[in-house]
Amino acid sequence: MNQEVVKTGGRIARSRADRLLVLAGALLGLTAIVAGTFAAHVVPDYLDERAMHTFETAVRYHTYHALATLAAAWAWSRWPGRVPMLAGWMFVAGTVLFSGSLYILVSTGAKWLGMVAPIGGSAMIVGWLLLGLSPFAPNPTTTPPPDA
Repeated sequence: MNQEVVKTGGRIARSRADRLLVLAGALLGLTAIVAGTFAAHVVPDYLDERAMHTFETAVRYHTYHALATLAAAWAWSRWPGRVPMLAGWMFVAGTVLFSGSLYILVSTGAKWLGMVAPIGGSAMIVGWLLLGLSPFAPNPTTTPPPDA
């Protein structure tokens, strides 16, 4: 990931990585709405109550982490550095692994996919930890104080 940080008149020019993270968050949000609409209007006719609950859980976490990805992009604009950017990509990976595995599990009945969901959940947890650490992480635009 290219994270060129350029100070211009007190404002930070957005890098390609920053823009990609915003795009990823927006795409996660879009697909979460599509999945939620699908769950509300199509899925109930084909799934039992337990499978429907699993699908709704996937949609809920998908939605939360689309917003979390956008929050990480905002955090990067506030505290530029690797930590908020990594947080955002952990949210993306976690959403794909957690929600994606649950969507496929419900659709195909492939029970082994239930073992993938905890990996995605772990990535989400790491993303939240990194997002919380973002204000305290080293900032490449901050000049360290000179030795006295």
